[in-house]
Amino acid sequence: MGLVVVATGLEVTRAYVGIYIWKQKHRRERKCSFTSRISVQITYPGLDANRQLDMETDDFWGWKFCHCTKESSKKLYSLTYSLSSRHSFPAFLFPHSQRVTTSLNVAAEPPSTPTAAGEGEWSTTSWKSKKASQMPVYEDQAELDDAVKRLERCAPLVFAGEVRSLHEQLARACHGQGFLLMGGDCAEAFEEFNVDHVRDTFRVLLQMALVLTFGSAMPVIKVGRMAGQFAKPRSEPDEVRDGVSLPSYRGDIINSEEFTPEARRNNPNNMVEAYHQSAQTLNILRAFATGGYADISRLQAWNLDFVDKTDEGSRYREFATKVDESLRFMKAIGIDTSSDTFSKTDFFTAHECLLLPYEQALTRMDSTTGKWYDCSAHMLWVGERTRELDGAHLEFIRGIGNPLGVKISDKCTPEELIRICDTMNPNNTPGKITIIVRMGAEKLRKNLPGLIRAVQREGKSVVWISDPVHGNTRKTGNGFKTRDFDNIRAELRAFFDVHDEMGSHPGGVHLEMTGEDVTECTGGESGVTEESLGDRYHTYCDPRLNGSQALEIAFLIAERMRQRSGLPSIE
Repeated sequence: MGLVVVATGLEVTRAYVGIYIWKQKHRRERKCSFTSRISVQITYPGLDANRQLDMETDDFWGWKFCHCTKESSKKLYSLTYSLSSRHSFPAFLFPHSQRVTTSLNVAAEPPSTPTAAGEGEWSTTSWKSKKASQMPVYEDQAELDDAVKRLERCAPLVFAGEVRSLHEQLARACHGQGFLLMGGDCAEAFEEFNVDHVRDTFRVLLQMALVLTFGSAMPVIKVGRMAGQFAKPRSEPDEVRDGVSLPSYRGDIINSEEFTPEARRNNPNNMVEAYHQSAQTLNILRAFATGGYADISRLQAWNLDFVDKTDEGSRYREFATKVDESLRFMKAIGIDTSSDTFSKTDFFTAHECLLLPYEQALTRMDSTTGKWYDCSAHMLWVGERTRELDGAHLEFIRGIGNPLGVKISDKCTPEELIRICDTMNPNNTPGKITIIVRMGAEKLRKNLPGLIRAVQREGKSVVWISDPVHGNTRKTGNGFKTRDFDNIRAELRAFFDVHDEMGSHPGGVHLEMTGEDVTECTGGESGVTEESLGDRYHTYCDPRLNGSQALEIAFLIAERMRQRSGLPSIE
């Protein structure tokens, strides 16, 4: 087998030959291993180089490269290759400033220093040259530097292979072959941390994912707002009570909630404590995801006690019985339901990229690809208040290999959104960027069509997901911040309606929720009213859906997805 690739007029000082492995195996197989020997010959005037490359991989993608330097420029390059394998190996000849991609356009080789259009070179500290919104002011620079150095010596919380797995799944969702479920606390807290709290949120997400999988007839990507969601943006830098002004509470990773000078001091050592709590949370999540807790045969046991007594709990039990019957049928015809496909699950973490010294300290270069990854989470997003095109947060995330999200409201124009996409995802890689829409139902119906139209016109690869909670926060007469279930449902309905009209894929949902029996959001089958908000109002920041309300949302989305696909109701 042979192929010649020709590139002309390239002003480069280095030529790379990249061989990319694309595994086209059965959809249910997540990995395959093989070894191939590839003969590569590079020819251009004045240089001949022959290399033998042995390649073995069991990762989603793999690559090898050789390079040769030259003194002249604007030369003619050609590449011939031969291979002996039953697999297909696309081959590329490219200058170092270009990127090899997969057939899903997922990056498959280590970048040189990444740049965005019109930007300078990127480094883990280049964000410091930009304006950084929503950043705390630390009174002791030496103390901050010491905390960052301590974090730099810590082990990564997540690993590049896990991040690539999430990227692969999001790339498929980008093409309408998946649905992203993101959920978890508004803000994690040091005092609230315990195994039961992590477990209860995890199992509600498992329930929701199972319902959504059945409803959408496609894989559901599970991402928890966990193991790092500590920092929160604030409208004002200071809070005033009874004439006393102190720094605003910005989340436990920065300061404490108590209204005292000592508690409200921005303490860089809190970053180290947040790291250690995140490490414990991830250990718990990995154990639950792979240690048998997520086995689909236990789906009846996932019901929380307080949810079990509600209408949604009863509905889930009936649904779980149907799934049980399907599993028994599969066993009867010889399908092994004890395999990893049924007994384990992928579970990823995400948080808002807000506190940049923390993110910088946990950003590492992957030894196998040479790419930079923020190892504090599998995925990070930039909020509505920090997505300035010339700001520090976009400058930081444009250089990391993680999948990224950006929250947009009705304030975002189509032109601005395209520029954000170009900055965050200059190579237009599917799965790289998720657009999280938070507007409220009425504004969404007015503004989202124009944004989708612009993305379609420019050919941008994005995952569209709905955040139906943030645009529906209000304050009650008795002083509680809350969200009405009816308004959340209305925004979700508007989100699906617009995508139906535009012919685009509604790719997911992003919820602030908990597995606890809280009374923070009104409405839904759980029957929380304004009068009962004070019964179990425990949030450290914004109101969260309780387990019953979150499960009700999952059923509503599942029914809408089945309607979209022409499938009968779950009932």
